[in-house]
Amino acid sequence: MLANWSKTTTLRVVKVALFLAALVPLLILIQRIVVGDLGPDPGQAITESLGKAAFQLLLATLFMTPLRKLTGWAGWIRCRRMLGLFVFFYAVLHVMAFLQLILGWGDLWATFTRRPYIIMGAAGFILLVPLALTSTQKMMKRMGRGWKPLHRLIYLSSIFVWLHFLWQARSDVSEMVIYGVVLMLLLLVRVYWFGVSSLVPLKKA
Repeated sequence: MLANWSKTTTLRVVKVALFLAALVPLLILIQRIVVGDLGPDPGQAITESLGKAAFQLLLATLFMTPLRKLTGWAGWIRCRRMLGLFVFFYAVLHVMAFLQLILGWGDLWATFTRRPYIIMGAAGFILLVPLALTSTQKMMKRMGRGWKPLHRLIYLSSIFVWLHFLWQARSDVSEMVIYGVVLMLLLLVRVYWFGVSSLVPLKKA
């Protein structure tokens, strides 16, 4: 039976496992909403949960290249697009929850330009939009050599998103410090393996 276990089967199993894992934060949040376990500020709890899920999956997406390098299995890269789309999915839900449950739909421009943590979050989200729109195989072929440089925006986006969470953290910033260390290690590992140019957006490979 093991002899018939192909690389395609392995990829499918890993993809399904990652797909289900990526849904866990949403399922946990739904369960908390159903049982009423959101604390004194449900809107804030929902918004933070969705935002953290997006950032955690963003780190997981960045981890795919080191995994490929360490294991020699190219399948991790083929899982990266799915995780990236989950990042965008949770980021959209996070933004919608923030607008609907916390900010409201009033003077958006004034709010988004006066608070540094919101500026960072908005910048990180905006950078994710072209990545999601160009994530298909068709767009990869159409853009050619320009696709990889564009998708290096994910590194800048990850820094902006981390600053967004760090600045809006209240008394305890330990969780964000840990995320920052993980992010820094992922970026340093990439620089060590591929050079500084591998992090520079919009620069031809």
